[in-house]
Amino acid sequence: MATEEARTLLEQLRVALQDKLPVDIPENAWPFVWTGVGLLVFSYIALRENDQPIKYTVPSPKLPEKVEILDKPAIKTSGSSAIQCYAPATGQFLGFVNPSTPNAIDRAIEQAQAAQTKWATTSFRERRAVLRSLLQYVLDNQEEICRVACLDSGKTKVDAQLGEILVTTEKLKWTLEHGEKALRPERRPTNLLMAYKRNFVHYEPLGVVSALVSWNYPFHNFIGPIISAIFSGNGIVVKVSEQTAWSSSYFTNIVRGALVAHGHDPALVQTIVCWPQTAGHLTAHPGISHITFIGSRPVCIKVAESAAKALIPVCAELGGKDASIILESVSKGDLPRVIETLLRGSFQASGQNCIGIERIIAAPGIYPKLVELLEPRVKALRLGQTKDVGAMISDNSFDRLEALIADAVSNGARLLAGGKRHIHPEHPKGHYFTPTLLVDVTPNMAIAKEECFAPVMVIMRAPSDSAEDILAVANAPEFGLGSSVFGADSDPRIKKIVKHIKAGMISVNDFGATYATQLPFGGVAGSGYGRFAGEEGLRGLCNVKSVSEDRFSWMGIRTSIPPPMRYPVPDQDRSWRFARGVVEVGYGIGLGRKIGGVLGIVKNS
Repeated sequence: MATEEARTLLEQLRVALQDKLPVDIPENAWPFVWTGVGLLVFSYIALRENDQPIKYTVPSPKLPEKVEILDKPAIKTSGSSAIQCYAPATGQFLGFVNPSTPNAIDRAIEQAQAAQTKWATTSFRERRAVLRSLLQYVLDNQEEICRVACLDSGKTKVDAQLGEILVTTEKLKWTLEHGEKALRPERRPTNLLMAYKRNFVHYEPLGVVSALVSWNYPFHNFIGPIISAIFSGNGIVVKVSEQTAWSSSYFTNIVRGALVAHGHDPALVQTIVCWPQTAGHLTAHPGISHITFIGSRPVCIKVAESAAKALIPVCAELGGKDASIILESVSKGDLPRVIETLLRGSFQASGQNCIGIERIIAAPGIYPKLVELLEPRVKALRLGQTKDVGAMISDNSFDRLEALIADAVSNGARLLAGGKRHIHPEHPKGHYFTPTLLVDVTPNMAIAKEECFAPVMVIMRAPSDSAEDILAVANAPEFGLGSSVFGADSDPRIKKIVKHIKAGMISVNDFGATYATQLPFGGVAGSGYGRFAGEEGLRGLCNVKSVSEDRFSWMGIRTSIPPPMRYPVPDQDRSWRFARGVVEVGYGIGLGRKIGGVLGIVKNS
């Protein structure tokens, strides 16, 4: 096959070269030309990476033979330490999962460490081969992955396709195409005094890392940290949420299946499920080298305190109160597209989206039109797993949400749709909250400051059309994760808003585009610190090792301590003047100071 491919390429090159070369080549020279070109073509085909994915199978998670709808769906059951798994959309019992003990966590870390020692020696090509097969599996089994994720989280199939499959395949594809470049040793500059040195930065695996992930995207949040961890040469222990424990074993086997298909130890990837009181054993474990945490601020404080005991670095993503700014310069023709984007950004995954739109801040000139267009659309949204907006993960937040909405209304906000929990006629034990539209919200209201993480669309009118007034509203909460701004490309306020908004990410005339292109993901202030995704995410899972070596060692040029500075120092004053001369030569501003530095070195040698 390779030989035939090479012959085809050579024939195409022969025709192109003979017809289009700007110089004449003697007839007797052509055999040498073809020999050289042929060697290049065959070398390219022999050396290029053309590994085909290996197909493998993973059994789907089993459901109880008898369908049982729980009377009071909850993950805790009286008289048992097991985690009760159920479908949030219907209340259907899915099974029990035994929580991990401290001893089980120790074993998981030990097994990952043993596997990682060998995995760290693999090449980037070998790691790509595993990810390529993993990508193939995800593409071939999209429907089953979505079915399992939907059953465990309550979301709709469309929400799962976007939030579980699309972003996972993007992360895999990005890592395959750009991961090695991000982790390849980098050349760094030197300076005048150290001109005989050459400098590099190496990115080396840390060992075994950990990820504590949230339930809102049970497949993607689980597999995203694994992709980065194993590509950077690490082993990983993932603590999944108790809320989505049922699907975790299936998703774990998907990754392990790719490792086994290529002859690697599946113990490299470990999954644990435990109650909060046991999680501290993982987050303070000396065998863990890094923690990625996705969750709430109160829990992150506990994780960080625990990790500090073992000086484990933490990358924290803590949600946000993301602002979507709508300028009146949005064209009439573009407004329908903006409306659709706002609806998707607000109600994707029932609003349980860390970069979901939590506040729409509209300039006064467009505010009335925006409310007019959004009101009938929100009222028309249908609840149900096969409809528009799915279930929420539990009903634990319903009292809080209703109180926030009632407080806003009592302080002048207008409730145009929803605002309360919903008893689904077909699934009365499901956890549904009516799609809500709350307008005339002001920055002093609690709902403008507190993350809802629910299907609640909040619209705020900016005090004026100025960028300063709009930013004052956008930057008010103690959050700063994602954001977006919509307006005419020529609107000068867009650049000002991009520069001054308090957020780790912003999309211009779009929503969530930064994550869909694998830019670094993370926030500032109450939204956390550190970044995952992109180059920064991969490098954050590495020991960033600085390497400096001699450029001309073959000539015997190396650093040596000059006589005036050798121990014991013969003369402190002369030694100091000599050192000052060195500083002036290296860093003196202007030729005069550098010459003076040379003279100081000579006089005090």
